[in-house]
Amino acid sequence: MLPRLLLLICAPLCEPAGLLLIVSPSHPTEGSPVNLTCKMPSLQSSDAQFQFCFFRDAQALGPGWSSSPKLQIANMWKEDSGSYWCEAQTMASKVLRSWRSQINVHRVPVADVSLETQPPGGQVMEGDRLVLICSVAMGTGDITFLWYKGAIGLNLQTKTQRSLTAEYEIPTARESDAEQYYCVAENGYGPRPSGLVSITVRIPVSRPILMVRAPRAQAVVGDVLKLHCEALRGSHPILYWFYHEDVILGSSSAPSGGGASFNLSLTAEHSGNYSCEANNGLGAQRSEEVTLNFTGRRSTRDPLRSLPSPVPQEFPYLNSPTPGQLQPTYENEPREQSVAVHGRQQHSSEQKAQKPWGHIWRTRFP
Repeated sequence: MLPRLLLLICAPLCEPAGLLLIVSPSHPTEGSPVNLTCKMPSLQSSDAQFQFCFFRDAQALGPGWSSSPKLQIANMWKEDSGSYWCEAQTMASKVLRSWRSQINVHRVPVADVSLETQPPGGQVMEGDRLVLICSVAMGTGDITFLWYKGAIGLNLQTKTQRSLTAEYEIPTARESDAEQYYCVAENGYGPRPSGLVSITVRIPVSRPILMVRAPRAQAVVGDVLKLHCEALRGSHPILYWFYHEDVILGSSSAPSGGGASFNLSLTAEHSGNYSCEANNGLGAQRSEEVTLNFTGRRSTRDPLRSLPSPVPQEFPYLNSPTPGQLQPTYENEPREQSVAVHGRQQHSSEQKAQKPWGHIWRTRFP
C-alpha cells in the first residue's frame, strides 16, 4: 500500500526535471549484477537531505526509501526486465522523479552440453549406483535437462532448474542398463544435445561348471581327457584355471564367452579330484570337484566293439562313490562320450535358487 500511496501523492507533485537514473551495465545478462544510481546534477543546496526510492513497473525495490542514492541488484533475470525509475523526496515532502528507463535482461543460450558418469569412464559394477551428469558450459536462466537412452532416444527423465548441471540417477545398475546415453539442455533458444556415452555394466562371474569329456566311459591311462569350464554369467574376458588336487594344470582365456577347454593326456597319477576356476577381475569362483578314477591301459586284444549290447542313451549317477568307473554297455565301438558335473548353480539373470543335485554324471553319444 505504501508504494501505491506514494505514487498517488507523487502524481501532482513529482518533477521529472533534474533527476537522472543511471543503469550500469545498461544491457545486463542473466545472473549478473546491476547498479542503479539516482543522480541530481542540478541540486542547488548541498546540505539538503533527500530520501531515495527505486521502482520497477510501479513496485518499490530494495528497502524502499533510504538515504542512499544507489541500489545494487545482485542477480538480474529475464523476468526482471521492465521499466525502472527513481524518486527523491526532500524534507519538505517535495518529490522528484526521474525519466523511465527500459532495462532488458538478456539470456545466454546454452552451449557446450556434455554428459559425464559417476563412476567415471562409463563402467559400473552390477548392483552399484550409476549417475549421469549433464552439464553446460554456458547458459542462463531456467535450463531444462533431458536424459535419453539408446540412439533412438528413450526419454528417461526431465528436470528444469536454475543451474549449469543436473543429475539422473540409476540406484542399482543392471545388465539391461548397458547402453548408449545422451542428454539435451535448452533454455528457450532451442535444444542442444550432448555426445553419446557408452555405459558398461561389469558382472562378476557365476560359479563355473566343469565338464569332463573322455573317448570312453571308463577312461584309461593314455587317453586324452578334455576338461571344459564355463561360467554362465560374467563380463568378458574370463580367465579359466584348471586344477588337479588343487595343483594348477593350466589356464585358458575366453575373450567372448563359450568357456575354455584344457586337454590332459592321462597317466596313472591323474586319478583324483578335478576342479576349475573362473575369474574376470571382479572376483574368482570355483567349480565343484569332479572325482575321477582311471584304470591301466586297455589291451589292444580287447577291442571296444566286443562290448555287449544294447546301447543306452544316457547314464545318470547321483553321488556316485566312484564316478570315474562308469559301466555302460555298447552295441558297437562308441565314439567320444561326455561326463558332466552340475553343482549348485544360478542360471541366467533370473538368479533362481536351485536344490543341490550333488554329482551328476552323464555319459552320452554325441
